[in-house]
Amino acid sequence: MPSTTTPTSTESRTHRPPPSSFTFPFQSHAGNPDPGTHIPGTRRRSLDVDDLRKPFAPFMAETQRSSTPESNLSRTESSNSLYKQSAAANIPRNSSVHSFRAPFLSPSSRPSSTVWTPPTYTLQSPNISTTALPLSKSKPPLPSTRLPAPLEKHEKPWLQRPQKGERASYFLTLSFLFLGIAGAAILCWRGVADVLLLDESKLCLVMDDDFSSESLNTDNWSLDVQLGGFGNGQFEMTTDTSDNLHLQNSQLYITPTLTSQALPNLDIFNGANFTLPGCTSRNASACRAVSNAQAGLVINPVRSARIHTQGKKSIRFGKVEVRAKLPTGDWLWPAIWMLPVNSTYGAWPASGEIDIVEARGNTAAYKAQGNNFVRASLNYGPIASGPLLNQIFGWFGLKRTNYAAAFHTYTLEWTEDWIRIYVDSRLHKMLEVKLKKKGKGSSMWGLGNFPQTARNHSDSLVVVQDPWEGRGGIAPYDQDFYLIMNLAVGGTSGWFPDNVGNKPWFDGSLTAMRDFARAQDTWSATWPESVDDRSMRVDYVKMWTKCR
Repeated sequence: MPSTTTPTSTESRTHRPPPSSFTFPFQSHAGNPDPGTHIPGTRRRSLDVDDLRKPFAPFMAETQRSSTPESNLSRTESSNSLYKQSAAANIPRNSSVHSFRAPFLSPSSRPSSTVWTPPTYTLQSPNISTTALPLSKSKPPLPSTRLPAPLEKHEKPWLQRPQKGERASYFLTLSFLFLGIAGAAILCWRGVADVLLLDESKLCLVMDDDFSSESLNTDNWSLDVQLGGFGNGQFEMTTDTSDNLHLQNSQLYITPTLTSQALPNLDIFNGANFTLPGCTSRNASACRAVSNAQAGLVINPVRSARIHTQGKKSIRFGKVEVRAKLPTGDWLWPAIWMLPVNSTYGAWPASGEIDIVEARGNTAAYKAQGNNFVRASLNYGPIASGPLLNQIFGWFGLKRTNYAAAFHTYTLEWTEDWIRIYVDSRLHKMLEVKLKKKGKGSSMWGLGNFPQTARNHSDSLVVVQDPWEGRGGIAPYDQDFYLIMNLAVGGTSGWFPDNVGNKPWFDGSLTAMRDFARAQDTWSATWPESVDDRSMRVDYVKMWTKCR
């Protein structure tokens, strides 16, 4: 009968065997939970291991075998009695050989000449032993299929007689290769030959102004002084003061300023009756303004400048080159453009308009193309109404900078058959229009794709007349045009789309300028204090015309 003597606490701490010496789960010990301990009223059960002794591991040699006698293990009498009275104890047992892997047993050194096999391990019970199975020997490698030496010509019978069609396929391959090279060469040649080039030997210089004098050259330029909005509902008044236009460092500066700063005693919102000094417009309404809070009328909140070459310098077919640095600031609208001298085909847009470059001062975050984009366009049509006004436009953008950060060169090239506008290089073209020799695209009327009929102001259906009939070709761009440079602010023409970039006014509102003026603290905060950055600066202007 197993001993029920319980070792003292000192003996348990000194001679307690390690957990690995127990054949878990057949015997429990402190620290190794036994399911029976979770059932109230039950005690730990120990299996009688008289017939099956504990396995012996090498690291237990000095601890368990010598210093920890088996009799020291606590066993409960109740647990042995339970097991011996159970049905499992009466099952007949046959001696058998069981294979166990020796715990924590590492192999001995593996001689290079032999294959290592695990050692045989015998349990403490005389009737149980294990023997490791020997490792299987690997199969010898297959013989190599590599030829011992290159084949001779006589060993290649397929070379003795060429296959049918081999020669034809060879020459067919060469012919297609040749045709591919020839086709690529033709494409390259046509690409170069089709480049529209202006014969500069047939150009005569009209103007070359580098703004190196102390004042604006009046032989080339005139100033527009008015506050009528110039047909776009612009919010600035243009002046002839040095605050808004001056020459510095051989550059022309067109600078926007606030009316409230230039005229601090003028109430632009209410009770003021203002007449613009030096007004050049024949329209009295473009020279005077009143402010009335009830009527929503205000005096233009911004002052700027606009110059032109009308009556002094103009070209018909030729080239215009302007090197300029554009301004930065919300709702600024710099423009370099051209209008016809005599309006041969009627009022705008029948006689056409050429926009060499237009831009917006808003930053690149502006969703309708900020100052990292520049645009060019041709505007023409029978009348300024919907489908009867055609606009051919294009743009060019920068990825990591903007056109307000440095100077760029904007160029117009213009002939009887084509018009091209680009920035810095012909590779950076914003717009190119080339007429065909025949067909629909042989005239600007054909390119406009205008409808045959339209409704007039009385809602009557009328036939649309070609204002350039009989002229064809590049008309209305077959007449003299003069150059304009200005820095506008805001406007109601759609250049700044509604609901984009926190725009503080609506184009269709009768109080658009007043709404813009009320938001002055917001948009003026985006204008740089530096005049160099807030101004449109022009380095030089050159104009050539086709020699007659």
